[in-house]
Amino acid sequence: MCGIAGELRFDGTQPDLAALGRMNARQVARGPDAGGAFAQGGQAYGHRRLKIMDLSDAAQQPMFDPQLGLGIVFNGAVYNHPELRRELEGLGYRFYSHGDTEVLLKAYHAWGADFVRRLNGMFAFAIWERDSGRVLLGRDRLGIKPLYYSELPGGLRFASALPALLAAGDVDTAVDPVALNHYLSFHAVVPAPYTILRGVRKLAPGSLMTIEADGSRSERAFWSLAYPRDPQDEARSFEEWTEILLEGLRGAVRRRLVADVPVGALLSGGVDSSLIVGLMHEAGVADLHTYNVGFEDVGGEKGNEFEYAEIVARHFGTRHERIFVPESQLLQRLPEAVTAMSEPMVSHDCIGFYLLSEAVSRHSRVVQSGQGADEVFGGYHWYPKLDGSRDPVADYLAAFRDRDREEYRRTVAPAWLEGEGAEDHSAALVAERFAAPGADDPVDKALRLDTTVMLVDDPVKRVDNMTMAFGLEARVPFLDHELVELAARIPARHKLAHGGKGVLKEAARKVIPSAVIDRPKGYFPVPALKHLRGPVLEQVRDALSSRSARERGLFREDYVAQLLADPSAHLTPLRGSKLWQLGLLEWWLQTHVG
Repeated sequence: MCGIAGELRFDGTQPDLAALGRMNARQVARGPDAGGAFAQGGQAYGHRRLKIMDLSDAAQQPMFDPQLGLGIVFNGAVYNHPELRRELEGLGYRFYSHGDTEVLLKAYHAWGADFVRRLNGMFAFAIWERDSGRVLLGRDRLGIKPLYYSELPGGLRFASALPALLAAGDVDTAVDPVALNHYLSFHAVVPAPYTILRGVRKLAPGSLMTIEADGSRSERAFWSLAYPRDPQDEARSFEEWTEILLEGLRGAVRRRLVADVPVGALLSGGVDSSLIVGLMHEAGVADLHTYNVGFEDVGGEKGNEFEYAEIVARHFGTRHERIFVPESQLLQRLPEAVTAMSEPMVSHDCIGFYLLSEAVSRHSRVVQSGQGADEVFGGYHWYPKLDGSRDPVADYLAAFRDRDREEYRRTVAPAWLEGEGAEDHSAALVAERFAAPGADDPVDKALRLDTTVMLVDDPVKRVDNMTMAFGLEARVPFLDHELVELAARIPARHKLAHGGKGVLKEAARKVIPSAVIDRPKGYFPVPALKHLRGPVLEQVRDALSSRSARERGLFREDYVAQLLADPSAHLTPLRGSKLWQLGLLEWWLQTHVG
């Protein structure tokens, strides 16, 4: 895993190498092992490297092949690079390194921009052609790796982290009204191409942007997720699908063992992470390290799943580390987690993942993690509500959206309800995505939206940001695109079985102890972030009453006062704090923008 950056000039001037240096410096945590820069003509590229594949200097970046006239900066991991290397060697290509970066470079030369269709992995990259000046930016199918960009007069900059672009300067830091509507509607999810800042955009998952030397550009999707209604798939029994799925899971986990360093696992104690550990053990991983984080029990709410994680660890004989975080430490470190956020994220998991990543990074450089199973296999409570729905857009919004349009109007100041802010962008997004071809069943419509949008800009982004704050690479087998496509073929009824994720649970039963499966689903919010009180409440109050907040003028004062008067009384349909949403946004803006 790494951090990439670049500046492209289209007006005949030279890139600002000092700005490039600031972007590189801001991303050191993503790539603590090495760094480099490359500049030629109107283009300059930076890279920070985390050594996971090919630990030698032969795999340093930026990587330039003078014979091919191609260069690359790349962030991610391509798991099928050995197979692609053999195919390219058969075509006559010679390699001087052993990692995945050079494979991408030569694959582009051999197959053009469509080489991305051959990749299995997570990636964000920039490839440039020396002779034409053309640049290709790309991002993996499910947005596991980020790629942000900002316009500047006569040029464009890009980076793996939004704060790196801010460090470079020349960014319009005004809040984007469309993004604000999404943020306050979908618990901080802001879909591509938007970010909360008007001057920063992000490349959409599964897409490519081609930039010509004169600055003209085009963008296209190279992948989309469809839910086919094949009669043969419909006719398969639940048991048949269980066996097919289990083989698909084995392949996804096995692929993510490709590395030149040991691969560990995050073990929460739930079905998803436990299944990954079981499949890693089955694949022959020796001396498997597993990690679990937990918090204090507060107010009758349980703060950890230690006992279930330890059942799995004992069963498979892993070297297990239990990381307990007292509430005092958690709240003390919260500002660091906000600093690590490329975009504001309200999930309680952020601080937990931040502290877990710090502890894990002392022992492991790569881990597999269980994010994505609920979205891909139907584990959330709103999916059954959509089964047979006659108005899936309305039903989805009622279950998922934090604020309807009426409450949104009471939340934001009048200035944010003019122009672009006058539209109900959150409802329009759901309607547009549900109407797109490729998913007819209402449950499938929701699964597709959650997998390709909500998942990308909530748990997936959270995992990337918090793990990369400590140079830890997290791999997510449930988001293997071949597995996701396989899951899309499974009829929704098999996913909704047994209270949700039925077919996945049945596959897991063949691998992990039943005690981990036959129990209530656990989710352990940080109590101080769900029911704001004490120091965090004071920090939120200070942020929302500060001079910066008053000058920004995002929220109505009467609405903020209502939330502050009784924070615990104002929760979203998904039981998140409405006050924390407002406070975290202002806190993030003050941390990163001022």
